[in-house]
Amino acid sequence: MFDIDGTLVDSNYLHVHAWRRAFHELDRPVDSWRVHRALGKGSGKLLSTLLGDDDAERVGDEVEDLHSRFYLETAGLLRPFAQAPELIRALAAKGVRVVLATSAAPDELAELRRVLGVDDVVKDIVSGADVDATKPDPEPVLVALEKAGTAPADTMFVGDAVWDVRAASKAGVRTIGVLSGGVGAAELEEAGAIATYDDVAALLADLEKSPLAELFS
Repeated sequence: MFDIDGTLVDSNYLHVHAWRRAFHELDRPVDSWRVHRALGKGSGKLLSTLLGDDDAERVGDEVEDLHSRFYLETAGLLRPFAQAPELIRALAAKGVRVVLATSAAPDELAELRRVLGVDDVVKDIVSGADVDATKPDPEPVLVALEKAGTAPADTMFVGDAVWDVRAASKAGVRTIGVLSGGVGAAELEEAGAIATYDDVAALLADLEKSPLAELFS
């Protein structure tokens, strides 16, 4: 089970910029570091965190629309992290069922799928449109488990945010953290990650010795 933004695709800082532009457009400035800290949550939870529940209720839809527009304007800058497609293909070749679990909206997900180019080996994808509650709620992970047809104990999640780790932990799934989203190893481990790697390229290089080896050994 893989998160996409910040884990497989270098997109987190494009999101930070797009959210900041959206907040600025509505005269609600938010510091970049605060936006970054909230990434990985679903957009509704992100807005409540950054604006408060009342203001998020008032302008949330408008902010989300602006964010999506500004983000898609930068879609040409999206790229997979080094060895991200190769890691997915290596796992699939070993018989591992790979499911992608993301909070991305449908139009954003289309761009992520385009740059990753692994649809042919991915078993399924869970997006924000498939769930009522987004990370750190466990529902996205539970839906992904259902699509994969695997038990929590036989599944691992790879993600870059503490929200990934918390959502997976609530669903009984162990998480491997990657630092490519901008969150440090100590914080990911404190949230419950069983191991951390700089990025998915490092995870692929260590694949046979990594916790993922349990899934195919």
